[in-house]
Amino acid sequence: MSTAIDTSQHLLPPAPGPFQALGAIILRRPGTIAATIVVIALACVAIFAPLIAPYDPLTQSILRINRMPSWDNWLGTDQFGRDVLSRMIYGSRNSLIFGLVSPFAAAVVGTMIGVIAGYFGGLADRIISRLIDLLLAFPELLLAIMIAAVLGGGFWNVIIVITIAFIPGFARVARAQTLSVRQEPYVEAAISMGVSTPVIICKHIVPNIMAPIVVLMTLWVASAIRLEASLSFLGIGTQPPNPSWGNIIRDGLNNIFGSSWPIIGAGAAITLVVLSFNLIGDAIRDAIDPTTAE
Repeated sequence: MSTAIDTSQHLLPPAPGPFQALGAIILRRPGTIAATIVVIALACVAIFAPLIAPYDPLTQSILRINRMPSWDNWLGTDQFGRDVLSRMIYGSRNSLIFGLVSPFAAAVVGTMIGVIAGYFGGLADRIISRLIDLLLAFPELLLAIMIAAVLGGGFWNVIIVITIAFIPGFARVARAQTLSVRQEPYVEAAISMGVSTPVIICKHIVPNIMAPIVVLMTLWVASAIRLEASLSFLGIGTQPPNPSWGNIIRDGLNNIFGSSWPIIGAGAAITLVVLSFNLIGDAIRDAIDPTTAE
């Protein structure tokens, strides 16, 4: 007489997906919850800046120079009589755009370069690797300053500058991951079956190296915001009178004895946003690669 064996108790629950793991990590860490709220608030402020800002950020008034914080001007005014809070609200647009666009563009270009070097090897790998090593020899800020000195300021020039500064890091990671995936049996089987190189790269190489690329891109959003603020502070980023957190600090430094509130407000905003993006980047890294979680 046959006896049915109940194996349901021996089945393991399915592993959570990356989005479920990310949600669990965010909800488990109070710091990550706060960081997510800050990032969402930044996005809302940047999108609805014309509706939120109490004044025009470019309007000057000799009658309102260097006012202290009040109900009319929550963060006071600068040496030109412009409302500091309104300039910070509009400046958040630059921070968000540069922080998202530049790392994404650098990830696309850097991944393409790294995949080409890692997959084809030989002369292409040697040339690309030497160029990457040359660019990585310079700190990101120094490299960005040199490129910005050639291209000048302006919106698109700043995006190009930050993108070029980040490309070597993405290319190095993509090359290392491609060298590893290139040796996998399914890639060798595809090559032996005569599958074309573009198909192998698009269907087998790129999808399997995206996890570290996504993590790096998320972590470098904060670096892009910090880098744009540094360039604007040095006068080679966002050009006045357009507001940016970096040039708000520079203007405040030139008028530090008149009003210190531009430095305090913009400095606190940069610190808070950069810290928030770093915390979210750590959470995404832990969700994609659980072995790195504490």
